[in-house]
Amino acid sequence: MATRANRHTLIPLLAVAGFTALGAWQALVPTPDLRGGPRRVDIPANEGVLAIGYLLEEAGVIRSPVTLAALAALRGTARHLRAGEYEIPQNSSTLQVLRLIESGKVMQHAVLLREGGSVLELAHTLDRERLAAAPDIIQLAHDRGFLRTLGIDAPSLEGYLFPDTYLLVRGLTPQEILARMVHRLRTKITRRMLDEARERGLDLNGLLTLASIVEREAVIRDEMPLISAVFWNRLRRDMPLQADPTVQYAVGKDRQALTRADLLADDPYNTYRRPGLPPGPIASPGLAAVEAALHPAAVRYLYFVSMDDRRHFFSSTIEEHNAAVARYRLARAR
Repeated sequence: MATRANRHTLIPLLAVAGFTALGAWQALVPTPDLRGGPRRVDIPANEGVLAIGYLLEEAGVIRSPVTLAALAALRGTARHLRAGEYEIPQNSSTLQVLRLIESGKVMQHAVLLREGGSVLELAHTLDRERLAAAPDIIQLAHDRGFLRTLGIDAPSLEGYLFPDTYLLVRGLTPQEILARMVHRLRTKITRRMLDEARERGLDLNGLLTLASIVEREAVIRDEMPLISAVFWNRLRRDMPLQADPTVQYAVGKDRQALTRADLLADDPYNTYRRPGLPPGPIASPGLAAVEAALHPAAVRYLYFVSMDDRRHFFSSTIEEHNAAVARYRLARAR
């Protein structure tokens, strides 16, 4: 049975010359395809109402392009249909499809950039969702001209994209997507954090760099201040950080086991060969890692080794560390 809103539209519809009972049926009765479930359609920009109608007919969501055009003419919206990706609900009539496209309520894709995630991982996620091509995101993230427009003085956008869930729609440019994530970072890094970083001799890039290493080394948050303390203690002694995640970043082995050859790689991000912090972040740190970088634990540890998949054993001397390495490596080998 037609709804009251459908009947109100139907009255002037039937009064239009040449609009028959068949046209009314086509306007109000869902297609067989929509009876089976929702359908997704992409409405391109700058298309006329009839072209949109033929596209929707081909997608199986309306019965007649002419009927859609007549309805749009009656409603005065023929020139105002909105481009974008739409999910047409199950059992939608042509009138309901038209109202959806008039509204511009396009589909939103939830894209997660997790804490410790990298530009490369984000690029592949956006590519899978067909929101942006991975090569375009990677190239833009390293484009110094684009970085300058965002006020970023760093080798790339690595670490400057705040880890969060973003609701994105098709049609956004790579520039718009990345700028939104940088803006989110700027809303999360407070003036207090920047002031505390300066007191420790770090600018924003240095803060994000150290926090990103802490983020990638830690598995549980409770250990972040301890891991941060190890790196601060090493920095004060001009000792190499010897952080495996920085070498993984340098040699392109994201989250993979390293070889002896990898540890010898001559790269600014190889903290086994270069003292101090690397040139920029290696991933997107979360706020917990940023706070840990600013507030390391009051300990004298200089070393840590994995005890299991979650926790680390911390040591203050090389002798303690070597014994711990032998102990836990032997336990893992069993």
